[in-house]
Amino acid sequence: MSWYWDTALVAGAVGLLAGACVPQLIARLPEPADDPEPELDALAPTESEGEFSRPIDEPKELYADLAVVPGLRVGCAVASGVAAATIGARVGWSPALLFLLYLVPVGVALAVVDWRTRYLPTRLIAPSYVVVGVLVCVASALERDRGALVLAVVGWLATFVIFFLSWFVSPRLMSYGDVRLSGLLGLALGWLGVPQLVIGIYTGFLLGAVGAMLLSALKVFHHKHYPFGPFMVAGAWVGVVLSVQVGAGYSALVDGIGGLFGA
Repeated sequence: MSWYWDTALVAGAVGLLAGACVPQLIARLPEPADDPEPELDALAPTESEGEFSRPIDEPKELYADLAVVPGLRVGCAVASGVAAATIGARVGWSPALLFLLYLVPVGVALAVVDWRTRYLPTRLIAPSYVVVGVLVCVASALERDRGALVLAVVGWLATFVIFFLSWFVSPRLMSYGDVRLSGLLGLALGWLGVPQLVIGIYTGFLLGAVGAMLLSALKVFHHKHYPFGPFMVAGAWVGVVLSVQVGAGYSALVDGIGGLFGA
């Protein structure tokens, strides 16, 4: 597997600059007109929930206040720069950079907002569908690869359906914002290929499950309302950058478990 360090430098610089603008992007988001997660009202707080640092009934943080949190600009710039650089190193001068570099600062913004507010704003996700959809079409035209475009659509629909069914079965463990975000990530990962799609989405689920247990054990978030978006974004990054290594690790794990049962 080749790594493209010249692309990494350029992509990293673009990501660094874009990440520095994330606080302005967050500040421009309109506040939800209604309770962003009305189903949480049905969750009657218990005495044990008072022990958590982020209780269920905590008021939503205003986007304007979040945008001026000390260190946010630097943190977003670094996170976006590192993510963009590693993606550039992995995909090289591919047309995929068109939509991947767009998604990097958007993903950082969504991760920050979801972590602080437990809400994924539709006003940021919905326009991103349009932008990524157009850029995916442009990338397919540049590559003259209709198959990649078909896989992108399949990735979008398949991922959206899986998350929608998960939300439908257990709406208190997953917000509908996660469903919206899943389709956007599936669209981008699908264009790259089936391994990237499967590993990116599955890793997001795995990180989310482990993260939920850790955050609950550390009394940070209750397991009923922890932020899933940051783990989805991290899983997508893994699917793009580390699909080969992580895929080999998953395969070895499955073989090991199969060997134990076979014995």
